[in-house]
Amino acid sequence: MSEMKNTYYIYLANGQISQDRESSEWNFKIEATDEEITQLREYFDQNYSTEIENFYRAHVPYVQYHYDRENDAYDETIQRIYGMIYELGDEEAKNHIESMGILHSKPTTDGFSQ
Repeated sequence: MSEMKNTYYIYLANGQISQDRESSEWNFKIEATDEEITQLREYFDQNYSTEIENFYRAHVPYVQYHYDRENDAYDETIQRIYGMIYELGDEEAKNHIESMGILHSKPTTDGFSQ
């Protein structure tokens, strides 16, 4: 039995996921199950935590961006977020993400790029 999908609006700047189209600005419209929304929320929460770590790390001037595991973790999670949005999004979302070139290939069902 498959779960019912609902429409959600995603605002990437603050990780907001809403069912209310008018609640704020939004970047992407997706159709997702409760389980998929929970997974997407976990990705946003993970990146929020990583951003805090990055803030503190940014005050250590001798660590370069490309040698920083917190930045790598953030980049990997943002790839997963965009992968899920691509998979669950409407045609406009898919086209926008493709135009960004952020995904190396089309994502699989778990949000990871192949």
